[in-house]
Amino acid sequence: MRPGTEVRSVDPGANMAGEHHRGRCSVHVVGGEGQAMYYSSGNYEAFARPRRPERTDRLGSVHLVGAGLASLSAAGFLVRDGQVPGEKITVYERLRLPGGALDGIKEPRRGFVIRGGRELEDHMECLWDLFRSVPSIETEGVSVLDEFYWLNKDDPNFSLQRVTEDRGKDAHFDNLFRLDEKAQKEITKIFLARREDMEGKSIEDVMSRHFLDSQFWLYWRTMFAFQEWHSALEFKLYLHRFIHHVGGLPDLSALKFTKYNQYESMVLPLTRWLMDRGVTFRFHVEVTDVDFDLAPDRKVATRLHLLDHAAAHQSGGAAVERTIDLGEDDLVIATIGSLTENSDNGDQHTPARLDTGPAPAWDLWRRVAAKDPSFGRPDVFSTDIPLTKWQSATVTTLDRRIPEHIERICKRDPFSGKVVTGGIVTARDSAWLMSWTVNRQPHFKAQSPDEIVVWVYGLFVDTPGDYVKKSLQECTGEEITQEWLYHLGVPEADIPTLAAEAASCVPVMMPYVTAFFMPRHAGDRPQVVPDGARNFAFIGQFAETTRDTIFTTEYSVRTGMEAAYQLLDLERGVPEVFNSTYDVRKLLAAVSALRDGEELDIPGPRILRDRLQKKVDATEIGELLAEFSLLSHDE
Repeated sequence: MRPGTEVRSVDPGANMAGEHHRGRCSVHVVGGEGQAMYYSSGNYEAFARPRRPERTDRLGSVHLVGAGLASLSAAGFLVRDGQVPGEKITVYERLRLPGGALDGIKEPRRGFVIRGGRELEDHMECLWDLFRSVPSIETEGVSVLDEFYWLNKDDPNFSLQRVTEDRGKDAHFDNLFRLDEKAQKEITKIFLARREDMEGKSIEDVMSRHFLDSQFWLYWRTMFAFQEWHSALEFKLYLHRFIHHVGGLPDLSALKFTKYNQYESMVLPLTRWLMDRGVTFRFHVEVTDVDFDLAPDRKVATRLHLLDHAAAHQSGGAAVERTIDLGEDDLVIATIGSLTENSDNGDQHTPARLDTGPAPAWDLWRRVAAKDPSFGRPDVFSTDIPLTKWQSATVTTLDRRIPEHIERICKRDPFSGKVVTGGIVTARDSAWLMSWTVNRQPHFKAQSPDEIVVWVYGLFVDTPGDYVKKSLQECTGEEITQEWLYHLGVPEADIPTLAAEAASCVPVMMPYVTAFFMPRHAGDRPQVVPDGARNFAFIGQFAETTRDTIFTTEYSVRTGMEAAYQLLDLERGVPEVFNSTYDVRKLLAAVSALRDGEELDIPGPRILRDRLQKKVDATEIGELLAEFSLLSHDE
């Protein structure tokens, strides 16, 4: 390790491959040569620019598998910090557009489609590290981070109606969690548990109905798409990662959003920036396999296998198989798995189809994983579609009739161009456990002035609805709109007409969208750079990195950054995950929020409690407890 650069960040109880261990800092070494990647925090490392790595001058070609955010980010860090000429980098994408799950498009015969939204926050350290360098395509001379920062300063996000019931009425959650003493103890227990004790367990294995019936769990599960059968380990990691935002969970004031959909606000500027630097994108080209030369202490990618569908489109024939031979100075950075693989779009009159057929992204990982135990276990995540699927829908209102009902619930004008719902609104008594959101409008630059784009999703896709007596999975776009209008409180007599004439809806079924939440063990996800790897890395939501949480844009960017930094031996630290879980102030604020502001009850006889409180009051601990309303000063 370079003198003076190691940053020790200890994760309590961490004991998984490639992660921090108690009392020391575990680092990844690339192929046994050069220095190790390390984590850092603070301005000293954040503002420093690394020197050109020695390996950059030796590089032949760089091959990025997939054009999702992880790959785009890896390319960005290779170009910016690794000073790799863009002309040496090629991105292969089976689909026709970049962005992966960060999508947003208008389909000619269907309408606007957003499969999902990404909730952002200020401490996505790697994400903002990258986008501070990506120029805005809206405003000359500023970065994507600049415009995002100013937008959320001028128009901060918060919800005025987070939960409804009884057809659009206020559910009176009153920004409270209402966790009883047993539920509070269960959260504390999972927070303090060792990671290995949560491996292979589901949330319902470790949490009782005291917790699962609480308002906290409804806030949590609908915001993050957790199911009770999902991983207790992932729930624990989320608690640690976002403990600083617990107080903002009820009104969603913890969240920040882009101006437009994530494709136009993030993917498009990043892709254009990379293209301007010479990076090549090859769409309709599928990477089907990677060959390796494997030894106990040395692993080298030697060949890529491609299926060129672009050639087939041009010739009208079959896809062309190709191979690319690789040497140690050629890099392969591969996205493994996919949450949006085999997604299917329905339309106003057609349900979305559940596609359980061959899944190319998962099949690639299976072929690769079969070659070495350190390459992960994809079947842990991808073989139980009934437990990993859910469905969303994009509703576009076509005139002013439906928006008046939106405004009644969210208490804001949806045509104002400012925050509308401030995040999701959940109909707590919906049989589908339906949530919906309206972001700042227009959500697409191509929207007409009278259109509002709404994103709707349901966690329970196999349960018959309350108005439409069919499961979400079986419904057409028009029927999903009817169910949504019912929970908005639209008069039942008006629902059929409004759903048919005043809106269009595109349902999307995603078989693997919560695959990364399945209970897992150490080794199920490969390290970003496996031990001994000389010229390859795994990135995306199914690669393993320290302390961060999947189903976030930050996780994708972090894996891309770690891949670039390790493979090139960059001398700058990768920003560590925001350390709120080690900050006593954040922890005390979270305790106060979880207790709904109720002070701590000191047990024992009154005389002993008074003496103890006087001693505590005379210390900085007493000051902190009073500041966070956990213990009043004795007057």
